[in-house]
Amino acid sequence: MDRPQVVSENYANPITCLFHVLFKASALAFYILFSLFVKSFVIIFVITVLLAALDFWVVKNVSGRILVGLRWWNEIDDDGNSVWKFECLDGESLARMNKKDSWLFWWTLYLNAAAWIILGIFSLIRLEADYLLVVGVCLTLSLANIVGFTKCNKGMAYLHSCQHLSDGGKLFCTVLCIALTNCLFILISK
Repeated sequence: MDRPQVVSENYANPITCLFHVLFKASALAFYILFSLFVKSFVIIFVITVLLAALDFWVVKNVSGRILVGLRWWNEIDDDGNSVWKFECLDGESLARMNKKDSWLFWWTLYLNAAAWIILGIFSLIRLEADYLLVVGVCLTLSLANIVGFTKCNKGMAYLHSCQHLSDGGKLFCTVLCIALTNCLFILISK
């Protein structure tokens, strides 16, 4: 007797998915393991931030386009103002996107930021302002992608195509940077 086969959807872009996760996991693993076993802050800072920057670039320029069909960038206009731009595929193309790829993209994007927040809390508890700086840089890069892709995704949902939105993200990032700088200044001055 033949059993009905369950058709499971595979990843449409496994290499892109691999690199989408690889740099996030590498930055987190390097930071955690080297913080425990190596006491060279400079090495930890440089390599962790480099891995987080590679993750930022891969997510923003490669996996965002391929896995969810979204793209964002920031330009400086002729008046010197920062302008956020958002693009996405049309509704028909988005409907054909692989659900597993999309799920992986969004969950790892948010879980990565959550992991950096937890590591930041540990750095605060242990009163390690220098390691909090590493976490702050990595969290800022992660949040920039979250803000960019979330704004693009919400713009697509409301307008059925992403168009130029206000630069509210600029305000968010500015406030975040000021808050992180103030926290670091307070911790260092104690």
